[in-house]
Amino acid sequence: MSREGGKKQRGSGVLLHIVSLPSSYGIGDLGSSAYRFADFLAESGQKYWQILPLNATGLGDFPSPYNSISSLAGNILLISPEMLADQGWLETEDLARLPVLLPGKIDYPAVMRGKIPMLRLAYERFRERNDTRDYERFCAVNSSWLEDYALFAALQEQFPGTVWNRWPRELRDREPEALKSWKEKLREAIAREKFFQYVFFQQWMKLKEYCGRKQIQIIGDLPIYVDYNSVDLWVNPEVFKLNAQKEPLAVAGVPPDYFSPTGQLWGNPVYNWEGLKSRGYSWWIKRMDQNFYLYDLVRIDHFRGFAAYWEVPPGEKTAVNGRWVQGPAEDFFQVMSKRFTELPIIAEDLGVITEDVNELRRRFGFPGMKILLFAFGGDFPNSPYAPHNFEENCVAYTGTHDNNTARGWFENEASKEEKEHLRKYLGREVSPAEVPWELIRIAMMSVAKTVIFPMQDILSLGQKARMNRPATTTGNYQWRFDSGEITPEISLRLKNLTEVCGRL
Repeated sequence: MSREGGKKQRGSGVLLHIVSLPSSYGIGDLGSSAYRFADFLAESGQKYWQILPLNATGLGDFPSPYNSISSLAGNILLISPEMLADQGWLETEDLARLPVLLPGKIDYPAVMRGKIPMLRLAYERFRERNDTRDYERFCAVNSSWLEDYALFAALQEQFPGTVWNRWPRELRDREPEALKSWKEKLREAIAREKFFQYVFFQQWMKLKEYCGRKQIQIIGDLPIYVDYNSVDLWVNPEVFKLNAQKEPLAVAGVPPDYFSPTGQLWGNPVYNWEGLKSRGYSWWIKRMDQNFYLYDLVRIDHFRGFAAYWEVPPGEKTAVNGRWVQGPAEDFFQVMSKRFTELPIIAEDLGVITEDVNELRRRFGFPGMKILLFAFGGDFPNSPYAPHNFEENCVAYTGTHDNNTARGWFENEASKEEKEHLRKYLGREVSPAEVPWELIRIAMMSVAKTVIFPMQDILSLGQKARMNRPATTTGNYQWRFDSGEITPEISLRLKNLTEVCGRL
């Protein structure tokens, strides 16, 4: 986390995914609104900007950043059209022809209908200029993953709606002659996909560097699993538990918990950890290496899966009939510790947490997560999520992208008991509109070295601003805020609280 003279300092920050930024094109992007948000964080005394995964997502009405077609490629829907115009790859008239989508929830199909043709046009303009030195350098540096990804993305266009294991057998099994033939056939589409990635990472690194100059660290998010229909599975089937037909022998999820009485059936293939270990975890090393390059810190989603993971037989409708299987645990992180000089990791240790998970996290000094919305239940005085029980080496949140907003929780989910516990803890009655900032205040005052707040709580928004509902597949990852919602008063209030709690 934030350091000065080798000592970790108290700090705070905001959780906001890029898609939720204001934009004229229906979805937040890496353009001017992202820079203005970084300015807001700096002016408000914040040290961290936490985002959700930036990985390329599959097409769909509600694409989740946790369901990606590549663990390394970027989400091209986050590319800023205005920055493409600044580079001369789009004209002002091109931007004027793009549909202007109103503020509010993201309409992903409409965004795709507008942005994908625009990106293709930018590629044509780029090719006409014939100045490809930076592009070629990017392709060369990233060839170890970019070549396979670009071919995979191009093949998806050739076989729309078809999972890779239903492609012609010679393609499914990556026979060299078939790959050579299709690479030649799809040469232009492959070059175009590489260009999209070049632009995405160019824009992202510029934003990250700007945040660095503002003394803001980026906290990225690394999902532990990848999608079955991804380039990772197609290229590296040996990394996963698959049968002879390259279909999953087991899929990932979590058992019943406070998010869902039937658990969460994610459906991702689980890892062949023995095979990974025999190869020195090389696939994971490449993944970690890229994440440490892209972000200042990395939150590993579902950290407990490294200690033990819940696997479910394929074909099950819920996650109830699963079993716990031992993960790589200490061996994995010992290898990572030898490969990297430091492991700037935040462990997402929510859900069913056993002592072996806590021991693994503590063994390597990774801070865990504390969620205030979980604090006020039955055994409140002893809850690990109550501020008086925090340890210093943790990251405290009012809530995460998987929770309701603080106001939405109080208005729609909190029991009478929870509301009473909150009242006693605060020492007074509070209105729903006051709840978010009261929770922010007590988190700020806690011993936790780092505290992070969803932007929805900074804005005191209700449940309509919720980002995700676990165990559901529709209506998620659509929330956006309007630029007018961030007022000077909010920025000053946040800065004053940050200062008085010793987090500047």
